[in-house]
Amino acid sequence: MITIVNYGLGNLGSIYSMLRRISVKSVISSDVEQIKDAEKLILPGVGHFDKGMTELQESGLKEILNNKVLNEKVPVLGICLGMQLMTLSSEEGTKPGLGWIDAVTKKFRFENNVYKIPHMGWNTVSVSNKNILTEGSSDEQRFYFVHSYYVEASNPGNSILKTRYGIEFDSGIMKDNIYGIQFHPEKSHKFGMNLLKKFSEI
Repeated sequence: MITIVNYGLGNLGSIYSMLRRISVKSVISSDVEQIKDAEKLILPGVGHFDKGMTELQESGLKEILNNKVLNEKVPVLGICLGMQLMTLSSEEGTKPGLGWIDAVTKKFRFENNVYKIPHMGWNTVSVSNKNILTEGSSDEQRFYFVHSYYVEASNPGNSILKTRYGIEFDSGIMKDNIYGIQFHPEKSHKFGMNLLKKFSEI
């Protein structure tokens, strides 16, 4: 059973539907007691970094998530903003992130508007470090992106996926039981289904 954390931001229904489509049981919850019993967690997110951190703090979910992830070592998958919240900080706001992975979130900046912001649509990813999320998949995988900020891991060993959009950025990060992806697997058809299935099998 995967618990999709509801802190007020994110494509909760779409993720739930995709998991149901691949026969993976899940529940959407903001209940602290229910999250305390979670076997696996998905931290989704669409929106502003500071808003996300504020919601996690004020809902009481930040403390319980820290315990589940850092102490109990429960597998967690951050999606889009959820991945960015796992970093130390973001140029989108002033609040510190969860700091689960030594990484920072930066804003895309392109001279002369060569590339549109946000980065929106399908793009390919390449494997930078072997990982369970893409194990056994084809070398070139395509996922759906919508974001104006990107993650840069301090330690190359924490990068598992790379994507190029003007610059090369970390579209997937990992540390121990902690996984983050910038793209939306729930909108990425067979590649997204495969990735979510792999996460469910951890």
